[in-house]
Amino acid sequence: MNTGELWSDPDGARLRVRRMQTKLHRWAVDDPDRRFDDLYNLVHHPDFLTVAWERVRGNKGARTAGVDRVTPASIADDADVVVFLANAREQLKARAFIPLPVRERLIPKPGSGGKLRRLGIPTATDRLVQASLVLVLEPIFEADFKPVSYGFRPERRAQDAIAEIHHFGTKGYHWVLDADIEACFDNIAHSALLERVRRRIGDKRVLALVKAFLKAGIMSADGATRDMNTGTPQGGIVTPPTQLATSSSR
Repeated sequence: MNTGELWSDPDGARLRVRRMQTKLHRWAVDDPDRRFDDLYNLVHHPDFLTVAWERVRGNKGARTAGVDRVTPASIADDADVVVFLANAREQLKARAFIPLPVRERLIPKPGSGGKLRRLGIPTATDRLVQASLVLVLEPIFEADFKPVSYGFRPERRAQDAIAEIHHFGTKGYHWVLDADIEACFDNIAHSALLERVRRRIGDKRVLALVKAFLKAGIMSADGATRDMNTGTPQGGIVTPPTQLATSSSR
């Protein structure tokens, strides 16, 4: 990739990002013990940021703002987008990027008898960086998943798991076991999560970025900010992919 190129068209960027993701995935599959270095340059590469932004502004939450009250949908003009992406890239390149606390939002939890689910809404810039980080990390951790794992994976969904259950039901299986980790997102130990990420990622800059998102904090509706010593908020783009490290198995 030409790291001096700004900003390429989305179609070309998608093609080049896909090619790099294919290489990362192939290298991860070929060597299950490989630790990847020098990934940070990909996170702030114009192609990755371009594709990341396309995903962020195409997300259904694009009209929801973080603590800075800026929605991704409001950054619509081409000139504004270029400035926005360039600013994020410069912050990342200079190692000056610091994620802001997520904005806490409570929504009803279906089937829970009135209980609320706590979401954490990142800023537009944080969502951009998270999306780019996911583009880099996902093809690596995907190599460690078992075929029967369906959670938070590209081109897989709950309906696929249900279809597999029906398939095994026709093969003489009669039991389905349902288990859940209570408040899993709230109780994940940061140290344990980062330890698992380090098994695949050797780039300290990427590890520092993951840790920064984990430690960004939460701002409640009254404006008070609390630190996060455990857990990772639901609602951010990077939240499910950070679980790749804890849920993947070989």
